[in-house]
Amino acid sequence: MVLSLSGGLAMDLGTANTLIYEKGRGIILDEPSVVALETDTRRVLAVGQEAKTYLGRTPVGIEVIRPLKSGVIYDFAVTQQMIKTFLSLAGAGNRRLFKPKIVIGVPSCSTQVEKRAIIEAAEQAGGKSIHLVDEPLAAAIGLGLAVADPVARLVLDVGGGTSEGVVISMGAAAVSESRRVAGDEATLAIIRYLKQKHQLAVGENMAENIKMTIGSAMPLTETRTFSCRGKDLSRGVPKVVELTDDDIREALADINREFIDLVNRLVSLTPPELAADLTRDGLYLTGGGGLLRGLDQRLAQETGLKVTVPEEPLKSVALGLGAVLENMGYYRSVFVN
Repeated sequence: MVLSLSGGLAMDLGTANTLIYEKGRGIILDEPSVVALETDTRRVLAVGQEAKTYLGRTPVGIEVIRPLKSGVIYDFAVTQQMIKTFLSLAGAGNRRLFKPKIVIGVPSCSTQVEKRAIIEAAEQAGGKSIHLVDEPLAAAIGLGLAVADPVARLVLDVGGGTSEGVVISMGAAAVSESRRVAGDEATLAIIRYLKQKHQLAVGENMAENIKMTIGSAMPLTETRTFSCRGKDLSRGVPKVVELTDDDIREALADINREFIDLVNRLVSLTPPELAADLTRDGLYLTGGGGLLRGLDQRLAQETGLKVTVPEEPLKSVALGLGAVLENMGYYRSVFVN
């Protein structure tokens, strides 16, 4: 895969997954933001999907980490290596002299220090002319909303590390709110629930699989079950527990309440002139949270707003960043650095 010298890349550098969009081609890479490395030497052994398979199965001397937490850099050196690998997979490494222009999404709650760290990591990994865009605004653009219009749009982007809500009008955030409670915290909530309720220890991969298979925010029309395999905490032996969607709704109750409270707070902070638009157009739910069964219905029930979920909620931010990359002159005002 070879990039043209006139091209560029857009990167949704997420806590859970990293997506890369190439100018003129669309999304060309979608990999977990996970790195496996040697504990002593810190030498990177695997990145992305290959590294994710190591989770919970690593031998002594190897560790698996997510170098981003809550959407910001937790381990600079490993993040740099991860970005460099992803850029190489995307084709940027095929021309030694080619350093792509990169547009990157960042959580709206990022500090200037955190933004600078992302820029430096991307530059040292081989990028140049790094432009940052707030992720909720990128998500709105990716949803096809006319963000420059004098009309209020309410977007809730539930990612891996952060949940970000924003009321956008005339190309900027009129009101924004961010909480570092999202998909990863939901996975951890399931792990805690299984320990407390069933004395069962499971890893992240198993908990995430449970969430995706039977997780929901509203009662389902038909009961779903899941045979969960883990370790009995009291005896230290393998154990199987049959779970239902009711169990996982109980496990996720506090997480779902956070999403509801976030939307209600955004609406309460919205100026009256803009609030009328929200009652008409409602809420746009995107990110991984858009995949949780019934979350859109629950939000509609609790907030009184119509809730719209895109066909591919996980790609909204990447598609929005790609749109910015394709027409940087028009979207110049959305850059935050």
